Amino acid sequence: MSRRHDAPYQDRIEEGGKVLIYEGHDMPFKKGTPDPKTVDQPRRNPGGSLTRNGLFEKGFMESTKAGSAPEIVAVYEKIHSGIWAFNGLFKLTNVSQETVGLRKIFKFRLDITHESDAVEFGSKRELEHNRVIPSHVKLEVWKRDQGRCVICQAEDNLHFDHDLPYSRGGTSLTAKNIRVLCARHNLAKRDRIE
Repeated sequence: MSRRHDAPYQDRIEEGGKVLIYEGHDMPFKKGTPDPKTVDQPRRNPGGSLTRNGLFEKGFMESTKAGSAPEIVAVYEKIHSGIWAFNGLFKLTNVSQETVGLRKIFKFRLDITHESDAVEFGSKRELEHNRVIPSHVKLEVWKRDQGRCVICQAEDNLHFDHDLPYSRGGTSLTAKNIRVLCARHNLAKRDRIE
């Protein structure tokens, strides 16, 4: 997802960061093809396989038909060219198509998961993410912390961490309360105040 001013899609956040409305993907631009913004967002690739839009729709339809739990989607936000931030785990709770101008686009509703719904990766549980940190704050923090964990200087598997945890009244709206930590240090910290 991306909510930057120059983002090619109209993604939005609702209900205080608990719901994402994610716009589907346009067809890829290739020389000699129409502008992707002038044609319907595709469900299938030219060869017949499902696009990401089609896969999301299929996952939603199958879980709805079976009466099973919604698909869990890991959401990343592009905050700058080459910089992606993990926004949390969300349930895919609705798929629809809307007509915008002369074309049809997909819209996906994603609801944030709760602690009891957390997905396990290896032996560690992903942290609950209650609030989405605004893109401009993430970018400011990324630049300030030079894209490294402030504790060990690691440059991979990085998270944006609330210095004063959100659960204890910390805010997501200022870079003063956000820092970059590697997954190891972020998971070790949990909701303690350091």
